[in-house]
Amino acid sequence: MTTITTPRQRLAIRGDLLDFTAAPAWGTETDAAVRFRPDHWLLCEDGRIVGAQSGEPDASWPREDHRGRLILPGFIDTHVHCPQLDVIASFGSELLDWLNRYTFPAERRYADPAVAEAGAERFLDALLAHGTTSAVVFPTVHKGSVEALFASARARGMRVIAGKVLMDRHAPDGLRDDVAQAERDSVDLIQRFHGRDRLAYAVTVRFAPTSTPAQLAMAGALCRADATLYMQTHVAENRAEVAWVSQLFPDARSYLDVYAREGLLHPRAVLAHGIWLDEADRRVMADTGAQIAFCPSSNLFLGSGLFDWPAARAAGFRVSAASDVGGGTSLSMQRTLADGYKVQALNGQRLSAWVALHAATRGAAEALSLGHEIGSFDPGCMADVCVWDWACGPVAETRDALARELHERVFAWLTLSDERNLRAAYVAGRPRYQRLAA
Repeated sequence: MTTITTPRQRLAIRGDLLDFTAAPAWGTETDAAVRFRPDHWLLCEDGRIVGAQSGEPDASWPREDHRGRLILPGFIDTHVHCPQLDVIASFGSELLDWLNRYTFPAERRYADPAVAEAGAERFLDALLAHGTTSAVVFPTVHKGSVEALFASARARGMRVIAGKVLMDRHAPDGLRDDVAQAERDSVDLIQRFHGRDRLAYAVTVRFAPTSTPAQLAMAGALCRADATLYMQTHVAENRAEVAWVSQLFPDARSYLDVYAREGLLHPRAVLAHGIWLDEADRRVMADTGAQIAFCPSSNLFLGSGLFDWPAARAAGFRVSAASDVGGGTSLSMQRTLADGYKVQALNGQRLSAWVALHAATRGAAEALSLGHEIGSFDPGCMADVCVWDWACGPVAETRDALARELHERVFAWLTLSDERNLRAAYVAGRPRYQRLAA
C-alpha cells in the first residue's frame, strides 16, 4: 500500500511584525499589550501561522523578504456596505436624505444578478487592495446579492460575515420584502452558507424604521434559534433618525430598546454607530455582549455626531472599527482610524495608535468571537497578513526617520499612510494582492 503525502504549503515572510496580545489601555504610549518584533520571520504553514523567529528559516521555507517594512494582521472592517461603492463621495446630505437620494437607487440595481456579481467582485478586490482581509458586510435586500458576495468571498478564501437585508417598509419599490419571504430566504441562505469555509451568516436588519414589528420579531426568532448566527444593524446614528424611531416605536424606552425587546442583542450582535446612546443603553450593550462598530469617517461626512469611545469602555462593551463605505469616504482603515482620532479629539480625548489598531485587528476579532482565527499573529490563527511601507513620499519618509520611539512612529504611519502603502496582502497564506515596485 502506497501512502500519498500532500506537500505542506509553507511561506516565511520577513519584516517588522506588529500585533497585540491583549487590549491596550486608553491613552498610553507604552503598553505591554503591544507585541513588536522588528526584522522577524513570520512562519505560515497550510494557511495558518505557526510561529515567528529572528533567525533565518531553513531551506524548506519559501521566503518573501520584506525587511524594513511593517507587517500587520489583515484589517477587519466590522461594518461596510458592498453596493455603496457606487455612491461613495456623494454630495450634501444627512443620513435619511442620503439613503433616499443615493443609497437606495444604488442598491436597487443589485436585483440584477450580473450587477450583484460584478459588484461583489469589485468590492472584495477593493477591500484586499486596502489591506482588509475580513469584513462584516451589508449586501442588499436581494437574495442574489448575498449569494454573489459569499461566492466571491469563498473564491478568495476571505472571512466574510453577511446576510440578506431585511426591509419590509419605508423603502422604495424593488427594495421591500415581506416577512414570510424574507424568512424563507434567510433560512435557505443560513443552511447553504453559514459556517461553510470562512463564511458566516448575519441576520441583517437595515435599521428599525425599515422593518415592521413583525419582521423584527422574525429576526429575533432566527437569532434565538441558532446562537452561532450574527446580527447586524444600525442604531442611534443621527438625531433625526432617533426621533423617527421614537415616533414609530412609542412603547420602546430608546432606539436600542427596539432591538433589545426582540432578542436582537447578544454577543454576536454588531450595531453600527451608536452615537446617541445614553447611560442606560450602554449598560444594556454591556449586559448583552453586543458591540458598536465605530464609523468615524461616515459620522463626520454625514454630520451625524461624535461617538464617545471612553464612555463605551467605561460601560464595559466592545468597540470595533468600521469604514461604513459608502457613508464613509474610504475603505482604508488607516484613514478611518485617523478620523477616529479627530472624533475623539473633538470630545477632549486622545486616541492612541495602539487602541485604534487593536480595534481593527485583535479587538475586532475578539468582539466577533473570532480571536482564535483572525486579528493577531498567535500560532494557529489564519495567515491573513498585510505588508506595508512605513512611509511613502518625502514628507512621510522624513517624519518616519525623525520618530523617536515606537508609538510616535506607528502613529505617524497611521496618520500619513493609506492603501498606497500596501505592498502585499495574504489570505490564508496565499497572495491575494501585490503591488509592483515603483
